[in-house]
Amino acid sequence: MKILRLLPLVVIIAVVTQGCVSNKKYAELQGNYTQLQNSTQDLSVKYQRSEQALAVANGRIASLDEQIAAAKTNALGLQDALNKCLAGNNQGGANISKLVDEINSSNKYIQYLVNTKNKSDSLNVVLTNNLTRSLSKEDAQGVDVQVLKGVVYISLSDNMLYKSGSYEISDKAGSALSKIAKIITDYSTYDVLIEGNTDNVPIKQTNIRNNWDLSTLRASSVVQALQNTYNVDPKRLTAGGRGEYNPIADNATPAGKSQNRRTQIIITPKLDQFMDLIGKAPAPGATTAPAAPAQ
Repeated sequence: MKILRLLPLVVIIAVVTQGCVSNKKYAELQGNYTQLQNSTQDLSVKYQRSEQALAVANGRIASLDEQIAAAKTNALGLQDALNKCLAGNNQGGANISKLVDEINSSNKYIQYLVNTKNKSDSLNVVLTNNLTRSLSKEDAQGVDVQVLKGVVYISLSDNMLYKSGSYEISDKAGSALSKIAKIITDYSTYDVLIEGNTDNVPIKQTNIRNNWDLSTLRASSVVQALQNTYNVDPKRLTAGGRGEYNPIADNATPAGKSQNRRTQIIITPKLDQFMDLIGKAPAPGATTAPAAPAQ
């Protein structure tokens, strides 16, 4: 940021000390300044998205920690009841056996929760690596991929995909869409939702009524490009728009508006595939160990 503040000062000093600066040199400096501004904005967007993903992951981990703590407290209570029963010898063999079964079941459930937490911590990394394995190192740097609870979110800004203020795909969008198509093709059994989002500035075009229209038309343009240009099966694709009603940043600032003008490609496993990934939790009072999730 200090570099950005100092760059105009450098230009002024150059003008004073040398008398004048050629138009070509000035244009070069101005271009460098604009490029630094764009890079700073891109880094800010990626930072905020990472913060949001981290907050979601931390929330899930905190919830699992609470469940583990509650289950351990329950196990201690059961153990205490068993100790009292054995000491007083006033309960009977059937009740003692029941308490032992409940303690064993509780311990199994605690172990399940611990395993689930560990799996949750590593699932995002595994899925991200799997989904991007078809991309080269250079390609992967241009695609923002996040995995939250087994669902893959690929987010692209509007100026990467569309002509300004339009839903038409721009010429420079081909590189990004080809990367997306590689990921979608690599996971051929997953469903794909293309979701358009806008900022809160009303659209002013006679052929587009409002931001609902704009967001939906943009999503439809991406769907048709994936189908017609990159041969993605249209049966897997869904186009949807959320207008201005799904912001990820404050629309009060230009940077916030820029973040909200985005298209998300959401790759979702079908229900049976999702259950294979995360496993199914047993009831806390179950007496049998939970089945191991399919790999």
